[in-house]
Amino acid sequence: MNIFTGFLNIEMVKISKTYIPKETEKYMCPKHLAFFKKKLQDWKTDLKRTSNEAIYNSSLDDNSTSADIVDQASSYTEKNVELRAINRQIKLISKIESALKRIQDGTYGFCEETGEPIGLKRLMARPVATLCIAAQEKHEKEEKVYADD
Repeated sequence: MNIFTGFLNIEMVKISKTYIPKETEKYMCPKHLAFFKKKLQDWKTDLKRTSNEAIYNSSLDDNSTSADIVDQASSYTEKNVELRAINRQIKLISKIESALKRIQDGTYGFCEETGEPIGLKRLMARPVATLCIAAQEKHEKEEKVYADD
């Protein structure tokens, strides 16, 4: 039996709006999981809202038919920047959905490479983190080595 079996139904766990996970509590206890689930869901909702607003506003502000070529170029550049930002938000939403799945399957908060706890401070700063700091640093060093080749 998986040690996380008891954590899978975190909907039953009630936490206050001001609750912050504590190092003194058992790591990834039901309260921690409920906290991060809510944090991730709220973040996802906010990203979707801002992406939709950006798409809507982008469709309203269209200088691409302007007679002035400078206005057209400026409009094109602005749309390109907006679309890249929206694309980053979509990728982040995908990472959030993956983190929510890890909460459900009981693997959230543990490093994908080492199985060690990622740590509350790291998850508070980056709730979609999948690697502990040591594994992340190793990964970044490897990326740098390949980039230098």
